Amino acid sequence: MNLDRVIAVRNTKTIYRDGDKCIKVFNEKFSKTDVLNEALNQARIEETGLNIPKISEVTIIDGRWAIVSDYIKGKTLAQIMQEDPDNMDKYLEMFVDLQIEVQSKTCADLNKLKDKMNRKICQTELDATTRYDLHTRLESMPKHNKVCHGDFNPSNIIISENGTPYIIDWSHATQGNASADAARTYLLFWLAGDIENADKYLNLFCKKSNTAKQYVQKWMPIVAASQSVKGNEKEREFLLSWVNVVDYE
Repeated sequence: MNLDRVIAVRNTKTIYRDGDKCIKVFNEKFSKTDVLNEALNQARIEETGLNIPKISEVTIIDGRWAIVSDYIKGKTLAQIMQEDPDNMDKYLEMFVDLQIEVQSKTCADLNKLKDKMNRKICQTELDATTRYDLHTRLESMPKHNKVCHGDFNPSNIIISENGTPYIIDWSHATQGNASADAARTYLLFWLAGDIENADKYLNLFCKKSNTAKQYVQKWMPIVAASQSVKGNEKEREFLLSWVNVVDYE
């Protein structure tokens, strides 16, 4: 495999292009379990019929785990939004439609969202009383089995040269409540400092999915706490500021 052409560099991985293949090479210390889980998630999502790059190989390159999948030539939706801000509303509508399409699928073999969130809440540095409250809130939320991406944001959507959207990065995929996934996307807009489009996104998601905004908002302290385990100190501080938010306008 040719690793001369770098597409992107992340904290724990480097992504290369070799012809019609995309090679995601993980750092030496990256967990084998996490690599294999990501590959398994992606293979399972392939079976739902969603437009995603198909996996062709999981291998080891120079002592590092790698996932090889289709290379999709195009731009991310985040790039397109940045280049054409005048049409942001149109792109947000496409974005929400794609998320609702993902959530229309089921995949019985995916890990359960509630189990993952309970585990993450246990890993936080929150006091025992707050953790108990979050676990109780989580348990009270309706149990669903919809496909949830877990990191659904415009940078994880590639629009191919013929206009077909492909959804990438399924490492956090679970099955569970769609509104929890929407709460996560809302917080991602906030983390990026894009509060205006965070609100536009949430209003659009609730309208198109016929979901009460208050219902999505009830998930936000739970989602924020579970996501605070990873990320840098600034992100953790921001996410934890949402944990004690009970009442919303």
